[in-house]
This record gives sequence, C-alpha cells and structure tokens, in this order.
Amino acid sequence: MTFRRFTTRSPEFAVTSLALLLPLTVAATEAPAALEAITISATRLRTVDAFDVPASISTVALDAANSRADVNMAEVLSGLPGVAALDRQNYAQDMQLSIRGFGARSTFGVRSLRLYADGIPAAMPDGQGQLSHFNLMGADRVEVLRGPFSALYGNSSGGVVQLWSKPGAVGDSWRLKATGGSWGERTLAAQAAGQVADVGYNVAVSRFNTDGWRDHAAATRDSGNGLFTVALPGAGRLNLVGNYLDLPEAQDPLGVTRAQWDADPRLTTPVATQYDTRKSVRQVQGGAVWEQPLAAGQALRAMVYTGSRQVLQYLALPITTQANALNSGGVVDLDSRYGGGDLRWSWRGGSAAQPFELTAGVNSDKQSQHRQGFENFVGTALGVRGKLRRDEDNTVRNVDEFAQVWWQLAPKVSVLAGVRHSQVTFDSVDNYIVGTNPNDSGGIDYSNTTPVGGVVFEPTAQSRIYFSAGTGFETPTFNELSYRADGAAGLALNLKPATSRNVEAGFKWRDGAGTALELAVFKADTSDELAVARNVGGRSSFQNVADARREGFEMAFETPLSQQLSLQLSFTQVDATFRSAYLICNAVGCTVPNVAVAAGSRIPGVARQQGHAALRWQSGGWNASAELSQMSDIVANDVGTEVAPAYSVGNIEAGRQLTIGRSTLRLFARIDNIADRRYIGSVIVNEGNARFYEPGTGRTVIGGLQWQREP
Repeated sequence: MTFRRFTTRSPEFAVTSLALLLPLTVAATEAPAALEAITISATRLRTVDAFDVPASISTVALDAANSRADVNMAEVLSGLPGVAALDRQNYAQDMQLSIRGFGARSTFGVRSLRLYADGIPAAMPDGQGQLSHFNLMGADRVEVLRGPFSALYGNSSGGVVQLWSKPGAVGDSWRLKATGGSWGERTLAAQAAGQVADVGYNVAVSRFNTDGWRDHAAATRDSGNGLFTVALPGAGRLNLVGNYLDLPEAQDPLGVTRAQWDADPRLTTPVATQYDTRKSVRQVQGGAVWEQPLAAGQALRAMVYTGSRQVLQYLALPITTQANALNSGGVVDLDSRYGGGDLRWSWRGGSAAQPFELTAGVNSDKQSQHRQGFENFVGTALGVRGKLRRDEDNTVRNVDEFAQVWWQLAPKVSVLAGVRHSQVTFDSVDNYIVGTNPNDSGGIDYSNTTPVGGVVFEPTAQSRIYFSAGTGFETPTFNELSYRADGAAGLALNLKPATSRNVEAGFKWRDGAGTALELAVFKADTSDELAVARNVGGRSSFQNVADARREGFEMAFETPLSQQLSLQLSFTQVDATFRSAYLICNAVGCTVPNVAVAAGSRIPGVARQQGHAALRWQSGGWNASAELSQMSDIVANDVGTEVAPAYSVGNIEAGRQLTIGRSTLRLFARIDNIADRRYIGSVIVNEGNARFYEPGTGRTVIGGLQWQREP
C-alpha cells in the first residue's frame, strides 16, 4: 500500500474534517459534561490537568489484562500520534524511537529525546539514552510529551518519554505471566505488589528469550524493577527505585542491502556470523525521590540517582580497516558510571478565581566512561578480543536551572511559561598514545537558554484551543564527537549544538463519556542540524547543516461505539527536510566531502505519514481487538537513493479471563502481521556498507497465560 500526500482534496482530509466538525457540533449543542481529571507528570505541574495545558501529551495505561508479550516499548508506543516506535528485531541495538522526526538519525539506542523511568533519568547528559531496562510487567502507564514544552527537560529534548510504576497499596494482587510464540520467543515474568505498614512495594522481574526472526539474532534478557513507597509525616512520600538489566551476548544480525532483502527478508549478512557480531550489556541503577508538601501551598521535591552500565560489543570491522594506526578496533569495551540529582520547589497560590502554580529548580547529572577498543581478531581467528587500540576516560556533565509558571489569567484563559538554562561539558583524556597515534585529549563546553510559553483558551467546558512556542537545543553525543570528518586524530570539537525554534497550535475535545479528539499542527526550524559527514570503516563522523525543518499535523481520536466496543484512530504527517544544501563523503577513503545533498532533501529515517486504527471489544471475561498500522516510505540515506517502501500491517488478538476462587486465570493469543506481508521494519540511517535495512517479521503468533492472586 502506498501513501498519498495529505491534501484538502484527499479522502483523508474529508474524514479528518468530519471527525473534527462532529465533536465541535456536539460540543455546541450538548450540556457541559463533567471532565475526568487525568494525573500527568510530564508538565511537572502538581494540580493542573493535562487537558488544560498548551502541549501535546499522550498517556498509555498499561492494563494488566493485556495480550502483549511485554518485551519492549514498541508494543505500547505503537499508534501514538507523532511517535515512530520501530522494532528492529535486533536486541543488540535496542528499538528505534523518534518523535516528530527528532531522534531518527540514531543507529542504536535513543538520541534527541529525554527518557525517564519512575522519575529517574534513562538518558545521559549528552542526550544518548536506552530503553532496554524499561520493565513493562510492573508498569502502570507511559507518558509522552511532544512539542515546545519538551525543552524544559534540557539538552536533546525533542520529546519526553516517561514510564511510571503504580505505588503498591493494600489489596494489590500478585501475578505470573508466561508467553510463547514464533521464532522461539518465550517470556516469563512475575509481579508482587502490596503494602506492609507504611511501605508500599511493587516489584517485577522478567526473562525473555528468542531464537530470532533472522539467523544470528538470538538473545536472552533478564530485567527487574522495584518501587518502594514510604509514607512520611505531613503527607510526604519517599520513593525508592531500583532496576537492573542483564543482556548477555545478544547476537547482532546487522542490516541488509536492498538486494538481499528482496532475495530473502530473513537473510543475515555473512559478515555477522563470520565476525560473530554480538553485544553484552549489564546495568544496575537506583534512585530516591522525596516529595514533601509544605505550608501555604508549597512543596519540595528532591531526586538523587546513581548507576553503572557495562557494554561489550563485537563489530564486523574488516582487518584491513584496522591496519590504520588511528583506528580504534572492532571490539568496544565501555564501562560507565553515572548519577545526578534534581531539586525543585513549587508553590500553588493566587485566589480561587485566578490560581497559579510556580516551580523552580536545579539539576545536575554526570557520566564517567572508561572506553577501550580492541582488535576483533587474533591471528586468523575472527570475533575474538585482540590487541588494545583505544583507551580513554570520558566525562560529560550538565548543570541546569529551570523555572515555570502556570496562571489562570481569566475564567477561560490560562498561560504556561518556563525557561531553562543548560551548561553541558565534555572532557576526554586519552591514555593510548602509541607510535603515530597522538594524544587525542580534549574538551568543549556548550550552553544555551531555552524559553517556552503557551496559552490555552476554553471555548466550552469540553474543549480547549492552545498555542505554544519555544526554543530547544541538542549537543552532539560523545559518540558523535569521537571521530573527525577529515579522518584526522582527535575529537570533532568543531561541532556546534543544534538549536530549534518550535511552534505548535492544537485543539482538544472530550465529552465525559469516553469520546476524545486531539489535533495539533507543529513546526520546528533547526539551525546547525547534526548530520553525517562521512561513514567509513564502521565509524560515522558528523557535521552541522545550516538549516532543517520538521513540520506536520497530528490527530488522535477515540470513542466508545457501544458498551462493549471502542474505536481508536491516529494519524501523523511529518515533512522533515534539510533547508540548506551541504556536501557529504559517499565513498571509502573520502576525507573531503564531495557529494551534494540538495536543499529540500528529506531527512533520513522519518516517515512522511503514519496511521493507526484499533477496534476493541470486551464483554464479560472475553476480549478481542483488531489493529491496522500503516507507514509511508522512509529514506535511508542523505542523498535519497535508498528508500524503504511503504507498508501496512494488521494484527489481531483475543483473550478469556476465568475466575477461580480468589484467583483469576487469563488465556490469550495474538497474531501480528496476519497477512504475512513483507516489509522493512526500520532503517539504519547512512549505514556505511549500504546495509540500510532491518526486515520486519513475517506472520508471528504468540500465546500466553496469566495467573493473578487476589489478597
């Protein structure tokens, strides 16, 4: 299936216009209904409903009665407007996540977005983040913040994703869940939640195994998360959070060329097995969040955290490439220690007619890395650790100050405004100075002030119209600073941070009976956009492009069709383009960019359109649903010569819950890609060996059961 551009003459425009006009008509004729308050943490407001803020916020409730395997975040983020959550089917590289086109250039992990788990950062000060330790078994909800107000979270905040666990309480149940399915996928998970005296607990552990959709894609992952909530005098609360991840030797099947995918979508590149490409990750972290109400509407919140992450990765880097004295080898050994804290004060004041809420705070984070590189061969043996080729200590830290205020200016008008100042410092000490390999030590400081503001107008009790605008900035990550575009030694200290000017206008409507509509149009103009300059020998070097733009439209709609049946729809259009021409290297050995990328070229990794529809039915102990996801084509390289085709995928699921005394047993099954469509699930942007494509799975069947014990 192919996508057409969304124009005023297209059927999509007619359907969306009807979806907009119908609720507006109903809102004008019906009596105002009571609006259900939704507790949202994304805007850092204590007492203001998400419906009343000038921002795009999506919340996904993670109901225990689901038919998912609960393996990765793509399962719960799929279908959200503005969000592209792509499952690579490669557990050595994590899923691919972008919001309104920000983060699409990431070849592994998550960039350009801020990530949090139970209030603890999962993105480092340089903007590099991971989702692999997010444990869905014990989670309560996921919040996604898009648009200008993301900038209040600091560097690289093109969007914010937060996972929250539900505090344990008296009467909570314990549960076990097991699934099995295609490609040898198996999960086993357990959750215990409850309360003892003044301490609530919610502990979840899980194990996931897969043989892989493709050859050389097997993985085993153990993870766990614990949230302990301690009630304090004066309505205070202390949350203690701990989690771990163990991913031993997850096989990496690498990407494939278009010709390879055309021949066999399950094909694995031969060098993946030749060099036994794989990755091991071990992560442990913990944190504490203290919240204490004070007199006269004031409150304090303090957060501290610390953690460690060890990564050992074997790459398919040819021996001939490592002959260069400046090459850092084909084995990456990275030992990270990180931590930080956040302190904020808030005050809810004003009169009953014109309340306001003020928040001010400071936060600081630090990451220390010991990075080593080794050859990936010994003699003729490949895929083994060889001689040392890199040894350095890297440190990145930030110190940020921020403030925001919400004010009800008039009965039907409110404003939200804020500002954040960020200082980000990079330092690198080179311990490997051998022969012609010189001292590559260096450092650089970045700083920026990002103001943002918005206004909300209330035409009726059921609707809101808003406008917001602000600025944001994104520093290079340490990986992007590591290699100079000219091939010389040392850090790429010539890279500048990307700065953005963001605007958004939106409409929200809900009727109190379950029907809701949200529309938003947005534009983000970026100066000094970070883009690839050369990709040679498995190493990407970056440059700044003068101007880029991301603009588009989002729609989310949900309604109950009956007591048993509900409908959810979402649609996103993003036009992401480079507004300035620039040059890149596009050949092995190139050190002076000589291939032109024209102004107006699409930013790789961003789909112009994506849509999602879900029909859900529930009656008694039975439930079923049908979903359809559509994605337009995705450009894979800057020059636009490689493109992943558009596709549509349908999924179905069903479940049955039985009550047995004080326990419930739920049986469920799910089929993904029910039509067994061939499609490319994600792209590796500007991959240097032309292996741009990561195939999506064929028809996949899973079945499972969940046992839940009531207290």
